[in-house]
Amino acid sequence: MMIRVGFGFDVHQLVENRPMWLGGILIEHTHGLLGHSDADVLIHAICDALLGAANMRDIGFHFPDTGADYKDVDSKLLLRRSVELIAQKGFKVGNVDCTIVAERPKINPHVEAMKACLAPLMNVTEEEISIKATTCERMGFVGREEGITAYATVLIEK
Repeated sequence: MMIRVGFGFDVHQLVENRPMWLGGILIEHTHGLLGHSDADVLIHAICDALLGAANMRDIGFHFPDTGADYKDVDSKLLLRRSVELIAQKGFKVGNVDCTIVAERPKINPHVEAMKACLAPLMNVTEEEISIKATTCERMGFVGREEGITAYATVLIEK
């Protein structure tokens, strides 16, 4: 068996009048994330980790934000497509470990729903997905509630 590890990072700005999509679910909040797609920062970090582990570049290479094809696209479609892309090289997802960094909204009440949403997209069980949350202790752009970041580490295998 061959295993590889990948790391992903993403950041999106918080703005008014946008829905908050995070981990594939809609979260009620005063602000949403700005981006060409639905700006789901967690899914984007996972996609980058998966593609990186398979040595397939990054999310922007496969799903560029320069064209209409991905304008306002549901990031769950990008995740499913990323899993399909690594499968073309014979890989499957082993496990995923993620951290979301945000002052608000509180993430922990949504973790189980995120895992339930993401698991079938990656053909894994919820047990293979870890989602953690932290804040920046009111420091920096995340601490000022100007944006949210997410980190993901994945193990893929064939």
